[in-house]
Amino acid sequence: MSKPSSQAHRTSFQVRDYECDMQGIVNNAVYQNYLEHARHQFIKTKGLDFAEITRQGIHLVLIKAELDYKRSLQSSDEFYIQTSAERISKLKLAFNQSIFRAKDDQLMLQAKMTVTSTTKEGRPVVFEQADVLLSD
Repeated sequence: MSKPSSQAHRTSFQVRDYECDMQGIVNNAVYQNYLEHARHQFIKTKGLDFAEITRQGIHLVLIKAELDYKRSLQSSDEFYIQTSAERISKLKLAFNQSIFRAKDDQLMLQAKMTVTSTTKEGRPVVFEQADVLLSD
């Protein structure tokens, strides 16, 4: 997903000064916070709530993070994250996410964040509601 998509969920943000490192760009670790928040917002738009899913005994655990940094965001940049989901297996989902700078729709980062569903004890469990995340 290198161009903005009209089908993916969109979450908007603005870079805050304290998220930048000594080079004046967003610290690489901060991007994972942005991506996580966008995933939770995406889940909400599908009628689910991350906290409620957890209370029901389903833990959606990040097991793989693939981030491809293209360009750097800077303080005060407005940007948005597009999120969509795909099923990898019965127990795994991948969230495909792209960060675009808002002023010019420049691709800044692409990510594939793979999660699996477990019990609180860490045993595999099928997340029956996952299919709702895959629909348009």
